[in-house]
Amino acid sequence: MTTEGSVLVVTDMQNGFVREQSVHIVPIVVDLVAQWQNAGGDTLFTRYLNYAGSPFERFFGWQKLQSAPETDIVPDLLPYLERGTVLDKRIYTPFTAEGVRLFEWQGWKHFYFCGIATESCVLKGAVDAFERDLTPWLIADASASHAGIDAHEAGLLVARRFIGAGQVIELADIPPALLKA
Repeated sequence: MTTEGSVLVVTDMQNGFVREQSVHIVPIVVDLVAQWQNAGGDTLFTRYLNYAGSPFERFFGWQKLQSAPETDIVPDLLPYLERGTVLDKRIYTPFTAEGVRLFEWQGWKHFYFCGIATESCVLKGAVDAFERDLTPWLIADASASHAGIDAHEAGLLVARRFIGAGQVIELADIPPALLKA
């Protein structure tokens, strides 16, 4: 297996989402990104941008992630952005109109999702890939929830129901060819 047609989707690893409950995955994701890129793999970094009047503000009263430094990708990942692609989004999923055009242009068919938050943005991306007849993989131990372990576990449970239990994997399950140069 080669990296061709595969992309590591690093979901919303932003200052505003890294909290006590999710900070533990920062070094895990950084290590995964380093290995992935060293093997020549494509990396997509998503960045959620909230806005005044958004559904998140209207329905949840949530006004965070509307500006820097909350919207900034965590400093540990900054050295890797240059070798990847950053996709800004205003919804849970990377499957925006711009994202879909990018995915088709790149020829990505296998999506490996990690990041924050398992039960929302990571899950939604994986489900959207599944519904577009692409192959989603959700990397459980490289994902977390800023709402805590219960929300993370709930996201994994729902993911297994939505995309198949075999599509929820651990780091150790990633094909070695994707991580070795």
